Amino acid sequence: MVAGVSTQTVSRVINDRPDVSPETRERILRVIDQLSYRPSALARSLIQRRSYSLGVVTAGLKYIGPSRTLNGITGGAAELGYALILEELPHFETEDVKPLLQNLLARHVDGIVWAVPQIGDNHRWVRESLREIPIPIIFISSQAHPGASSVAVDNRAGAALAVRHLLEGGRRRIGHISGPLDWWEARERKLAWNETLEGAGAPAGENQWAEGNWSSSSGEAAFEQLLRSYPGMDAVFVGNDQMALSVLSAAHRKGMRIPQDLAVVGFDNIVESAYFWPSLTTVHQDQHELGCRAVQELAAQIELAQSDQKIEPKTIMLTAELIVRDSSITR
Repeated sequence: MVAGVSTQTVSRVINDRPDVSPETRERILRVIDQLSYRPSALARSLIQRRSYSLGVVTAGLKYIGPSRTLNGITGGAAELGYALILEELPHFETEDVKPLLQNLLARHVDGIVWAVPQIGDNHRWVRESLREIPIPIIFISSQAHPGASSVAVDNRAGAALAVRHLLEGGRRRIGHISGPLDWWEARERKLAWNETLEGAGAPAGENQWAEGNWSSSSGEAAFEQLLRSYPGMDAVFVGNDQMALSVLSAAHRKGMRIPQDLAVVGFDNIVESAYFWPSLTTVHQDQHELGCRAVQELAAQIELAQSDQKIEPKTIMLTAELIVRDSSITR
């Protein structure tokens, strides 16, 4: 042995075991580098009886949110040494997920990240099949499921920040353009708008909101509807930045001054929002961090499972942040 130690000591260093002196560890790592040695992932998985791979189920990668979240998942997995096996559902509402789950289990993944947003009853299978999954699973952008772990942005708290900001700026007639209400996140944001106005003594009426589908074109249609049903509106909280962009554009064409005549706040903080005209006040949710945290928590649960320890379901809520720009305040 070039390093002058046993193969067992080399194995402990490769597997980052603590029971090796710093001097010996450094010598072994130096020899490994000199020899350009690369340990066999297959051999490691056979010895440790784990694949060091994660199954990831996603959908709607054409949308900004799911694609950013997937980027965080890949980054988090790479940092922890996990490979990914990706399955993209053809659409969000897919209900027959058992064959997909069986396929992932057949490929011996150590855990599963379910990164499909909760829409309608597309998580119904959780109630029926969760107990049949013998490995850890974590849900992203989902309300808490009994017996399961989840990671999500606190949409309700983030939306409340937006509405309070408008109220503190003297706005009292605040409309809302929601995302599609079969999405859990859209319902949370609309609920916060309603609750915050009610708490301020200005409960919202049914004429004060309209529904979009996250797209800019739907945002414009919803804005036109709001102008008809709520003509006295002096501010609008929009469920995402893409719809808010169309609000800014339509308002400009109608000769409305922003923020003097109408204050606008979005949600997401997409990169382009700082370059809208005027720049968009919005709620920042770190979807990259969302993916990273899901992988980190799943990896921790895998370690517990490997040592036969009990896994306690955990709900992790990430904090949203209000980014104040020109669309809601006069500088």
